[in-house]
Amino acid sequence: MPQPALVTVYITNYNYGDYVKQAIDSLLEQSYSNIEIYIIDDGSTDDSKEIILDYEELENVRIIFQKNKGLNATNNVALKLARGKYIMRLDADDYLAPNAIEKLVEAIESDSEIALVFPDYFNVDKHGEPLNQVQRHNFDANVSLLDQPAHGACTLISVDILRKVGGYDEEFTRQDGYDLWLKISHLYTVRNVNEPLFFYRQHGKSITDNESTLLAARGAIKAKHVKTRNLDKSNVLAIIPVRGGELDARSSPLRKLGSKELINWSIDHALEVEEINHLIVTTPSQKIIEYVDEEYRDERVLTYNRGVNLSRINQKIDDTILDAIEKYSQEHARPDLIMILYIEAPFRGKQYIQEAIDTLKLYELNSVEAVRPDTSIFYVHDGTGLKYLAENSDLQLERDEIYKRVGGMHLMRRDELEKQRKIQFERTGHIILDQVSSLFIRSTDDWDYANFIASKQDQLK
Repeated sequence: MPQPALVTVYITNYNYGDYVKQAIDSLLEQSYSNIEIYIIDDGSTDDSKEIILDYEELENVRIIFQKNKGLNATNNVALKLARGKYIMRLDADDYLAPNAIEKLVEAIESDSEIALVFPDYFNVDKHGEPLNQVQRHNFDANVSLLDQPAHGACTLISVDILRKVGGYDEEFTRQDGYDLWLKISHLYTVRNVNEPLFFYRQHGKSITDNESTLLAARGAIKAKHVKTRNLDKSNVLAIIPVRGGELDARSSPLRKLGSKELINWSIDHALEVEEINHLIVTTPSQKIIEYVDEEYRDERVLTYNRGVNLSRINQKIDDTILDAIEKYSQEHARPDLIMILYIEAPFRGKQYIQEAIDTLKLYELNSVEAVRPDTSIFYVHDGTGLKYLAENSDLQLERDEIYKRVGGMHLMRRDELEKQRKIQFERTGHIILDQVSSLFIRSTDDWDYANFIASKQDQLK
């Protein structure tokens, strides 16, 4: 009978003395025994070293103490040392179910085309008490868009393939799982095991805590993959529809926000994006047209008189966008992509506009929406009282995750828009915005909050 495949598992530790013993013990208690273990301490200053040294006499355990290198550099250290057919990282604050490696090896060995396999998991608190179970989509049954990556940790990967794609990119200090996912998923088969096989600890030092930094890293990773794959630049037309106060008392495009008018925020951010060839402000307000023409003496910025019939409150925006494209195309080459920007979302910035473009290219999408996950508890009234929308609040099903549209922007393919005559499409992807960038000004309180943010940003300049 052939020997089971050797699996290299490495634990990365930095000041997780409170948790690292549980992580190591969960490896030693695995039902799958052909494992080599590396414990890599990345310059801890707590009592981690003393705890780790208790395991140095074990035959299949090697211990490495190094000066702080960061996550991806440490990942590459493990990859160079790995003798296994497969490799997996276990973060020192997480731990595995006893049959985790056995189940993952069984899955990856079932098909020679599979390069990477990952499981469902439990979220636990800092004491290891379960919070909920996270169930991913079933990749065998219903996944055709690979834009929701596996965890960087507790994912089993073919060593040969990981080396072929260049290992881990040390330019990035976080979001290693996203970078790896983009490297592997468009070239090889990826699969999941719909069983919870590891325990993901939620606590104050978790890498997912610093949201804005994490999301900025994700955008930078996408941009680098677009460049690495030599994906063509797009001809993007940005359209900013503005009613103005004459038709809508809520519309305040020329009201000051921080050091400049509200409308300027969206125009300025769009002009920073190289692939936006032109920007159209379409409005029924002559005052706004005169302001924009005077403020932006830039051939990329155009103003169109938007008919009142297209500008009434509750009028579908689809017709306004199609009208602007038709006028634009009479004098310019038809654009590849259309980016709609609403001025009431002033803080979305260049970063997210560019990420939307990169996301559409990487995943070959028809459109991209800016969203935020909404973890609120939702109810419906069935005539007898309120009922949970989710059948089991302790089980997070990926198919039931709720996303809220934010950030006032939509990106779409122009040809799909003209064919379907609407701005909602099949094969729509998403980008996640941070909380500040998500702000959409609707009320006096929103204005007050926006001015507070703008003043802070002005102070940083």
